[in-house]
Amino acid sequence: MITRRKTKEIAVGDIKIGGGNKISVQSMLNANQDNFDKIKNKIIELKQAGCDIVRMAIVDFEHVKYIAKLKELAAIDKNYDIALVADIHFNYKLALESAHAGIDKIRINPGNIGSGDKVKSVADICKAKKIPIRIGVNGGSLESQILKKYGSPTPEALAESAIYNIKLLEKYDFTDIIVAVKSSDVDKMIQANLILAEMCEYPLHIGVTEAGTAHMGLIKNSIGIGSLLQRGIGDTIRVSLTADPVTEVYEGISILKSLGLYGKSIEIISCPTCGRCKTDTISIANELEKRLIPIEKKIRENKKDIKIKIAVMGCVVNGPGEAREADFGIAGGTEKFLFFKNGEPVEKIPKNKAVDVLLEETEKIVNL
Repeated sequence: MITRRKTKEIAVGDIKIGGGNKISVQSMLNANQDNFDKIKNKIIELKQAGCDIVRMAIVDFEHVKYIAKLKELAAIDKNYDIALVADIHFNYKLALESAHAGIDKIRINPGNIGSGDKVKSVADICKAKKIPIRIGVNGGSLESQILKKYGSPTPEALAESAIYNIKLLEKYDFTDIIVAVKSSDVDKMIQANLILAEMCEYPLHIGVTEAGTAHMGLIKNSIGIGSLLQRGIGDTIRVSLTADPVTEVYEGISILKSLGLYGKSIEIISCPTCGRCKTDTISIANELEKRLIPIEKKIRENKKDIKIKIAVMGCVVNGPGEAREADFGIAGGTEKFLFFKNGEPVEKIPKNKAVDVLLEETEKIVNL
């Protein structure tokens, strides 16, 4: 069993981060910033996929207006009701205006938005409006003195930069802080967060930045995020991919499921194929996974805390015995599948009905 690191609880809209709350999944809008309709549509897609928090780049004051528009929409249509984060670099006035517009969280690096009075003005308005600040540190944002000290963005340098920026906010009595220390180097990202976890009690946002394509990026994030989560470190995650943000959400949920950290989940266990297989287990497992998506969506919408494990096994050798921890499943045969529950055979069913039977059994348990 994973023992979570104890951290301060921070509210981002209706989402609670840290303090033992469920690990939230984030993504970032990639829609054309000048096309509000595309932004709206992407937010609906992300929410339906299970995204908890959406970050949007705020690069000018026209984009700040979108925050208020989205909040107005959310007030009348729950499809748009999602926690919003303003991603801001350098211009502290964008942070001030985003706070006035109703943003739920601001992502900045306090060290790069200017003098102390500018940092204080951002901290003051966020404190007054109960808006948390996420400190974002990566290899490209290190302060010159820290980079000079370490010579490169080492894990120690990344962690020290995070602490430096935390202290800038604490100086102005601001402590509603979430911290992210990221790198495109998986090991550096892991080591930096391990160091940081020992140095503060703020919740950590974890992920491998600039990780690459949907294929390689997922591998890097699974190792980086998974390694930390398994140690109990990490309160909110983003699987950064050069891909559709919706894919980031699905893969983030998958990582949490694999560690038993996603309460509302259906897990498929399926065997690797071998010469004993008498049927196309690959296509059956893929079809089942696809057809379970709308059921999982209903589970999320109803906020039910359900865990179901379904087995798709290629032969009776890998059937009820090896999959006895599954709630139910099938084991392949030449003409029919063996349907079993909790490791015990129930009946034989036609191959072409196998997925239907598994879905029916799932819906009985879900009861939606």
